[in-house]
Amino acid sequence: MRYASIDCLKTVAIVVMVLVHFAENLSGVQLPITGLGAPLFTFLSGLSYRLWVHGLEAKGTNDEEISKRSIRRGLFVFAVGFAFNILVWLPEDTFNWDVLTMIGFALLVLNGLRRLPVVISVFFALGTILISPLLRGMADYQSYWVKGYFEVDLTLPDVMIGFLATGFIPIFPWISYSIAGLVTGTILFRDQSAGLSTSSIVSSDSSNSFVSKLISNGLLPVLTGCVLISFSGVLLALRPYLPKVLSTHFLEGWHMFPPTIEYVLATIGMASLLFGLTHRWIDRKRSRFFTAGMLDITKTFSQYSFTIYVVHHMVHLWPLWVYGFIMDHENYYWREAMSLRWSFPLAVLFLVVCYFVLRKIGPDRRLGIEGWMRWLCD
Repeated sequence: MRYASIDCLKTVAIVVMVLVHFAENLSGVQLPITGLGAPLFTFLSGLSYRLWVHGLEAKGTNDEEISKRSIRRGLFVFAVGFAFNILVWLPEDTFNWDVLTMIGFALLVLNGLRRLPVVISVFFALGTILISPLLRGMADYQSYWVKGYFEVDLTLPDVMIGFLATGFIPIFPWISYSIAGLVTGTILFRDQSAGLSTSSIVSSDSSNSFVSKLISNGLLPVLTGCVLISFSGVLLALRPYLPKVLSTHFLEGWHMFPPTIEYVLATIGMASLLFGLTHRWIDRKRSRFFTAGMLDITKTFSQYSFTIYVVHHMVHLWPLWVYGFIMDHENYYWREAMSLRWSFPLAVLFLVVCYFVLRKIGPDRRLGIEGWMRWLCD
């Protein structure tokens, strides 16, 4: 079953990332929405994986075949992540560990977690968040970052440290977003494969409990999101009054690089809250604001979000690399190519062109990276 709420949120995530990357890479400007697109995108990857598994189970696909497809998909995304680094960021940044390599690895982990009780996934996600500051401290995180950019020596220890803790999107703590999406999908939609409604996911003897009512009404992710955001706010407010060892080595303030505990909790909360609200407003048809035309636009962007993510980097970065090569200056105009009043409209123009091109192609043709993944992995 396809959920329009997920299409809407994938559209929001990809639009945010396109606007942020054009503004930052071409103009050196950080928009207020910087740092919000990637968390939503990775959260939705876990949620979409859970629904994809439900769909296969509903068709009678056995568990072994689901695992094989999950592994193939995870390896495919991981490989595309490497190709993306080489072709878009150039070979010297092969091991910068961006969002695609993280999601590819996460799919392999989610394949194992989907068989386990939800509580184990929750504790695993919390563990990755809490251990991350310790790993960064052990690795000396700042020594891998020069002028706000990740640099790594091509040695096996440094490559592995970047993958786990110090890269752009390292496994710790970023995999917690995908796990949070998996947990959300498992709780809300666990009986979809059996053809039951979300209101029946708890046994009858507990149907009157507070939690079961939250689940049946789709309010649990809303409440969870509010709690996580509030807790993050409390941590930020208390940080100046905590012992120095905690405020400098454990609670580090609001940063995406490195992804601090406060940032991770708040952005997981944001993703959970947005999904809970859109699920109630759109999937349950409680709002008339979202017209059929608007949902058609979001469906188009959602179905090609993987492709758009890769292509938008090519569109705005390749001209910089080509011009730099011609001028014999590798980073010529990097973050200084134009002002925001030019880069922002260019980002909007790119999104508009994407929509009309992808709408012309249609959702059922196996074009784009999504189509290649289905053809190779399914």
